[in-house]
Amino acid sequence: MFKINSLLKKAKELQKTIVFPEAENSDRVLQAVEIILKKKIAKVILLGNAKNILQKSKKLKNAVIIDPQNSELMPEFIERLVELRKHKGVDKLKATELLKNNFYFASMLVEMGYADGYLGGAETPTADVLRPALQIIKTREGLKTASSCFMIVGTKKLNIGQNNVIFVADCALNINPNAEQLKDIVFATINTAQKFSDIQPKVAMLSFSSFGSGGDNDPDIVKIRQAINLVRQENKDLLIDGEMQLDCSIIPSVAKLKAKKSKVAGNANVLIFPDLNSGNIGYKLIERFGKLQAIGVIMQGFNKPINDLSRGCNVKDIVVMCAITAIQANY
Repeated sequence: MFKINSLLKKAKELQKTIVFPEAENSDRVLQAVEIILKKKIAKVILLGNAKNILQKSKKLKNAVIIDPQNSELMPEFIERLVELRKHKGVDKLKATELLKNNFYFASMLVEMGYADGYLGGAETPTADVLRPALQIIKTREGLKTASSCFMIVGTKKLNIGQNNVIFVADCALNINPNAEQLKDIVFATINTAQKFSDIQPKVAMLSFSSFGSGGDNDPDIVKIRQAINLVRQENKDLLIDGEMQLDCSIIPSVAKLKAKKSKVAGNANVLIFPDLNSGNIGYKLIERFGKLQAIGVIMQGFNKPINDLSRGCNVKDIVVMCAITAIQANY
């Protein structure tokens, strides 16, 4: 049975260093960092003006605080950023300006090995959290597409999936992924699922249609089937099927009616949405009406771990996401 406390325990064993770019501007982040340090879940670097941060929390006086505006690391970071982005016209002047942004500075801390990952988004739109990472940290070899997922955890009253956890993607990044991008999202989500659970991934490609019930010529159905074929070409043993409706993917009795021959239908534990509209709406319906915990946003496919908080997150969410970021850094 999956338990969130297992994530905190594992992170504590690893003692990775996580950067918080919003430390100066978010009381929730500071409250979470107090817990993280007290429980020794991770080491932390806070970005911002030390005086302003310590005025808000005296408990952080022993924390590492770096102000990008006057950091001694700036010359080294400017040189590296110019090297990485000169093909886009970034010179020393432009690099200096970019690195005054906490998320660019955080990306460089991770890129240069001063930290293991960064976590932000409590006060910042997703695009601003991810843009520096896409430019500096970039996607890992073999994947062209960065993506995101949520870990959905069941309750004592409602056990879900295998081991009481399922993974849903992409819910935060790719607006209308093509077949190749969907393939990348599948492999990245499987990778995430295997990092954080003991499940055998069974992937359902979700749709308004189940195995042709919505017709065979709709462009969205064609795209999903193309993605499945691409996945199977790379891993013929992977359990993946679709297109299928949500109830067909997770309810055995419905699967018997709609997909008798499928090895995935009725027992899926990795759900891949066809686009961002359905993914974002879907996970929020699960979380708000289903009253299940949606842990995320867990970013996937980057060379090094960076994660994006929901702006509706609470202090507990930030603590758990810090642990997830630390665990990602171990792979």
